[in-house]
Amino acid sequence: MPAVTVDDVLALPRVVRPDLAATSDRPVLGVATAPGGLEGEGFPVRRAFAGVDSTYLDPFIHMDQMGEVEYAPGEAKGTSWHPHRGFETVTYMIDGTFRHQDSIGGGGLITNGDTQWMTAGSGILHIEAPPGEMVAAGGLFHGIQLWVNLPRADKMMAPAYQDIGAGNVALLTTPDGGALLRLIAGDLDGHAGPGATHSPMTMVHATVSTGASVTLPWDPAFNALVYVLSGDGTVGIERHPASSGQLAVYGPGDTVTFAGSATPSERTPDFDVLILGGRPIGEPVFAHGPFVMNTKAEVVQAFEDYQAGRMGRIPDHYSGF
Repeated sequence: MPAVTVDDVLALPRVVRPDLAATSDRPVLGVATAPGGLEGEGFPVRRAFAGVDSTYLDPFIHMDQMGEVEYAPGEAKGTSWHPHRGFETVTYMIDGTFRHQDSIGGGGLITNGDTQWMTAGSGILHIEAPPGEMVAAGGLFHGIQLWVNLPRADKMMAPAYQDIGAGNVALLTTPDGGALLRLIAGDLDGHAGPGATHSPMTMVHATVSTGASVTLPWDPAFNALVYVLSGDGTVGIERHPASSGQLAVYGPGDTVTFAGSATPSERTPDFDVLILGGRPIGEPVFAHGPFVMNTKAEVVQAFEDYQAGRMGRIPDHYSGF
C-alpha cells in the first residue's frame, strides 16, 4: 500500500464536488494497457504511455511505473550515470527507497512518498539507484518516473533540482472522505502542491476507497490522464472498467471522474491512480534516447555536447551507493 496515509481522512481539507449541472465532465476517449519492460540495469517497469498518440500527452513525454516489486536480497537495481537535456524528470517513490545524485550537486535519498524533480535544461548527468542497505536486505520498490517537456524557450535553461519530501505534499480529501488525494504539483480547487513546474501542470496521487466515486475540478486548458497504479475501478461518467497498468485518456471538459470498484479483490481493495494534466506546449518534439528537443539537429548537437563533456562531469567525491 502507499507509504503516505492518514489516520483520519475526514480531518483533511476537502475538494469541493463540482456542480455537474453547471460543468462539463470529460469523456474518456480510450483506455490503453501499459506493456512491461526493463529499465536501467534491469529493474521492471510498465511503459504507461506506450501506444498513446502524443497529441493527448503533451506536455508529457514518457512515464514508467517502476515495480511494484518485492526484491529479495541482492536483487535491487538502478541506473548508471547518464545525461539528459530539454525536459524535466520527476521521480515519485510510492514505496521503497531510491538515491539520486547529479552533476550539479543535487540529490539525496528519496523514500516512501518523496519526490525528486530534476530540471535537465541545457544538460545534466545523473544516476539513480537503490542504496546499499536495500540491495543487501531487499524490500518493496514501487514508484513513478515521469518526463515533462520544456518549451523551446526553456530547453537550454540552467539545470536545477527540487527535493519534495512526503511531509510537504498537500493532503486533501473528497466531500464524503472516499479518497485520499496527495497533491504533488500544480493546483487543485485552490490548493497548491509543492512542486515548482516550468510547464503548467497538475499531478495528484489518489487512493479511492471501495465503491467511492470521485469528481475533481480540472483546468479546461489542461489535458487529463488517469493511470491506474493498482486495484480495479472505473473511469469517466461512462464507467469504463480500468485496472492496474492501464491509462485512461480523457477528452475536453472541466471535471474528471473515476471510481473504485464496489467488488474489489482482497489483495488490492483500494483503487490507486495517478492523475496528470498539463497545458499543451504545441511545439514540434524530437525525442531520442535521453534527450527531448524540437529538431533532430538539436538532438545530434546534444549527443555531441555530451560526448565532449559539456553536460557536466561525474563528481570527484562519487563513490557509489
